Amino acid sequence: MEDVQGLIVGTALMALAVQLYQGGGLITGQIAGLSLTLNYITDLSFGVWFFILNLPFYIIAYRQMGVAFTLKTFAAVGLLSVWSFILPNVMQFEMLHPAAAAVLAGVVSGVGLIVLFRHGATLGGVGILAVWLQDSRGIKAGWVQLGFDLMVFALAVSLFELPMVLYSLMGAAILNIMIAVNHRRDRYIAR
Repeated sequence: MEDVQGLIVGTALMALAVQLYQGGGLITGQIAGLSLTLNYITDLSFGVWFFILNLPFYIIAYRQMGVAFTLKTFAAVGLLSVWSFILPNVMQFEMLHPAAAAVLAGVVSGVGLIVLFRHGATLGGVGILAVWLQDSRGIKAGWVQLGFDLMVFALAVSLFELPMVLYSLMGAAILNIMIAVNHRRDRYIAR
């Protein structure tokens, strides 16, 4: 039951972060960033893109992290996709400055991912690789994700106005610094 609660809360926070990014006209990194970008330039929603783009990463999750992690991650991706359909119908932002959107989305998504990591899940994609590298090699998950995000934002410069890309990068940096500083498996061991 603790993991179910964790998956619901973590994905709700991540869906709120997506709303904040969209409200500020921003993007983010990783598969979520690619999903937001595709949402902006196609007729398909963030939730549909997010679910589809994560499908290939379940093979890596299963081989490297096991069945339980893979099933929890699959559930988290599905829940986020559902939340992303629900939230726009119950909340919208009339005015949201991109800097506020970046900071708030970075903080909210950082907490959301930490909750998911704590309960043995992630939101697929690069998160799977990042958690595996931290657990198996001691490389901080936040730094892995930030490195990948820098590549995503380098590509985003060709699609979006530079100020929006810089605000988006600020949000991704906040998220990944929060994970690098706060996510440690040894904090979850009862003493």
